[in-house]
Amino acid sequence: MSISLSSLILLPIWISMAQIQQGGPDEKEKTTALKDLLSRIDLDELMKKDEPPLDFPDTLEGFEYAFNEKGQLRHIKTGEPFVFNYREDLHRWNQKRYEALGEIITKYVYELLEKDCNLKKISIPVDATESEPKSFIFMSEDALTNPQKLMVLIHGSGVVRAGQWARRLIINEDLDSGTQIPFIKRAMDEGYGVIVLNPNENYIEVEKPKIHVQSSSDSSDEPAEKRERKDKVSKETKKRRDFYEKYRNPQREKEMMQLYIRENGSPEEHAIYVWDHFIAQSAAENVFFVAHSYGGLAFVELMIQREADVKSKVTAVALTDSVHNVWHQEAGKTIREWMRENCCNWVSSSEPLDTSVESMLPDCPRVSAVV
Repeated sequence: MSISLSSLILLPIWISMAQIQQGGPDEKEKTTALKDLLSRIDLDELMKKDEPPLDFPDTLEGFEYAFNEKGQLRHIKTGEPFVFNYREDLHRWNQKRYEALGEIITKYVYELLEKDCNLKKISIPVDATESEPKSFIFMSEDALTNPQKLMVLIHGSGVVRAGQWARRLIINEDLDSGTQIPFIKRAMDEGYGVIVLNPNENYIEVEKPKIHVQSSSDSSDEPAEKRERKDKVSKETKKRRDFYEKYRNPQREKEMMQLYIRENGSPEEHAIYVWDHFIAQSAAENVFFVAHSYGGLAFVELMIQREADVKSKVTAVALTDSVHNVWHQEAGKTIREWMRENCCNWVSSSEPLDTSVESMLPDCPRVSAVV
């Protein structure tokens, strides 16, 4: 049986507490002191010392995984599905590994949208300067020119990006279950133009610039000898602090800051921006939305902000497990009436497909999507 470094460090404290608790009332002060010591120990930070480096491959091949002909993620050598607990008792490291794989899969799905679905990647904001943060959406060649019909897809919240419904399903089930690709291909086969939104791509992350604190001696009238002595003490203090920080948190990740994308800083903003600059400009007589989870909330917000325009172009909306709330979002009576006629929310249920499911909100019908 292997024993972690953190366990070895804490073991003497636990033994001491057990011995003290067996003693009489005079030992209460020692128990209190030891409990105080334990409360000051950051176990999360301590556990990081047992971790291997957070250094993961940046390709599927590097992870030794690939998608087979059924779209299932399988290990190249063993043929086994993805294993989350790659290293026992290292949940944080396993989670970081899972997230690194997820980022690779996001790029893989982007490639499929372009190569397999023949969609174009469109940068936004449309008037962005070269230096400002940017996002993007995907569109079919005829998205803006198709005179008949246009399909718009909006995913939910979290780590998913354009072309995905659920990362977990992509990794643990298959591409057809977790991506929007089957929807896109069927829509294009049936003559729809297609626009795929990217509502979670709201900012870019850059490393936080280090703040250089000017030495107080630079503007001081102190004698040179005293300034030199203070600078020497300051450097030694910084050296000790850096050494301690390296020991305390050897897996410390870079400090990052977020630079938000203009007019696309939230899923709601993104939906409105894409409507104004693309969907509203399209030639399609009939626009259809498919929106999952938080995507449903984003659609309702779009409706609130652009009610007349949405009513004039949108024919029907298919929601799946939508988390919208017409009361909290303060959707007016005319919007609620339109949603009752033009929207349907398929929700997780054990009832047969399309069975009516009771709703507490006076908006669109809810029916079973079958779990």
